[in-house]
Amino acid sequence: MKIVIVVFLLAVVAALASAGVLMLRKGRSSDPRGAMMARALAVRVGLSVAIFLLVLFSYWMGWIKPTGIPLAQ
Repeated sequence: MKIVIVVFLLAVVAALASAGVLMLRKGRSSDPRGAMMARALAVRVGLSVAIFLLVLFSYWMGWIKPTGIPLAQ
């Protein structure tokens, strides 16, 4: 399960990086880079929501368990 979550997080970072590259490149006004950047950001948001739902579902199924932060004694 941890591998799946890490792969999703890497995909989120890749989508964010591609949107940043598209934003920084200069293009003509008729160039559809704005639409491509919006699509990359929409993919990032969709993947983030999917990760959140996957973590909730995994907790509900018992595949992952919270460990908490140990308190100093």
